[in-house]
Amino acid sequence: MAIHQTVGATPDTGFMRQYLDSLALVERLHRLLLDVIKDEFERLGMLEINSVQALLLFNIGENEVTAGELKSRGYYQGSNVSYNLKKLVDAGFMHHQRCEIDRRSVRVRLTEKGREVRGIVNDLFARHAEGLQSRGVLGPDGIEDINVSLRRVERYWSDQIRYIY
Repeated sequence: MAIHQTVGATPDTGFMRQYLDSLALVERLHRLLLDVIKDEFERLGMLEINSVQALLLFNIGENEVTAGELKSRGYYQGSNVSYNLKKLVDAGFMHHQRCEIDRRSVRVRLTEKGREVRGIVNDLFARHAEGLQSRGVLGPDGIEDINVSLRRVERYWSDQIRYIY
């Protein structure tokens, strides 16, 4: 989904243009992140898992969660979480178990094979963090500024969902 400005001028069109540029950048960065993860697994010859699934395993980490919690905790952004969970369980990357209290709910956690994938993604991210810093692309202050700004946007959007609609 590409972000484009449409009808309805705003009082500050310069800010609007910058905002749309930021939205497009966030979208492109997410796609690039998935491509970078995909390339790492292809380089390692691990073709049984895709980048979305690998990122999901990374985000779950040592937690035991339900499918609903994956989205509410921000571990997973897609709409087909059940499909990916089933694939990961079937491929041996995750264990699943019905909740004792609510039998409709299934809790999942990583297997040893899933933890190996998580380690690969973690190592990839560690190399990236070191490279960004050592090459002067981004330092501690710059990354903190980005994170503060992105958290503000996240809070604003969350408030829009909770209180406006």
